[in-house]
Amino acid sequence: MIGKTDEAYLQQGMGIFLKRIPHYISFEMKVIPDLKNSKNISEQQQKEKEGELIMQLKGASDELFLLDEQGVELTSVEFARFLEKKMIAGIKRLVIVIGGPYGFSGNVHAQANGKISLSKMTFSHQMVRLIFVEQLYRALTILKGEPYHHQ
Repeated sequence: MIGKTDEAYLQQGMGIFLKRIPHYISFEMKVIPDLKNSKNISEQQQKEKEGELIMQLKGASDELFLLDEQGVELTSVEFARFLEKKMIAGIKRLVIVIGGPYGFSGNVHAQANGKISLSKMTFSHQMVRLIFVEQLYRALTILKGEPYHHQ
């Protein structure tokens, strides 16, 4: 993800789920710092520079999925099954990326294994962090048959 989470309420909410997730899987959240002088470069240049930083973090055997409003929409149960399939397939590291405010560069799109949408609505990239970690936690509890998710 690009840039730090500024709002305390988002940090607090994320903290709840970031404490819970490691009980289920090995999980690491990496934050790419905001670009310096981003006001002096175009949106496209910003996407390209962010894309270079994202790709530096991707390993050769990693599967890369983008959180993108143009991606496939999944229910929470479908997302849980998606994760389960990746775990069964023996994917060493699944990398799910939240882009910056202008989205992803063409290079990042080209190298991605797929795109997932949390909604057709657009959320701030900081808000998406909280929504995503909650959905990840929810998916893991679904896979374990725990009572967090109600149908």
